[in-house]
Amino acid sequence: MGVRQSLLCATTVAALATIAAGCNQEKHQAQTAGQKIDRAASQVAANTKDIAATAANAVDDAALTAKVKAALFAEPGLKTLQIDVATRDAVVTLAGSVDSDVLRKRAVQIAGAMGGVRQVVDKLVVKAS
Repeated sequence: MGVRQSLLCATTVAALATIAAGCNQEKHQAQTAGQKIDRAASQVAANTKDIAATAANAVDDAALTAKVKAALFAEPGLKTLQIDVATRDAVVTLAGSVDSDVLRKRAVQIAGAMGGVRQVVDKLVVKAS
């Protein structure tokens, strides 16, 4: 899911939470209008924080993907190969084919050495000679 889609989804959730908080009058009849507004504002703030964290993760993942791709391209023997790089929650997945097991291990090593990478999932296949 892209950053725009994540933000749209999160904004929708925040709006629905605000509406639900205002509609929940039967349970909280004794509360003042100010207390209801405070509760709704707290819910919106919590949802907004979650939205910001989701957006930041998406940006971080995109930056990690770019850094790994650049490092792989700079490596002799790997730059001419088609290696797909995908990142989700700081977990980098390498997919595609390489010419040798040495190059496969080197690609995994390069990706794992990037700052911010929690894990590397190796889906690389060594081409048959």
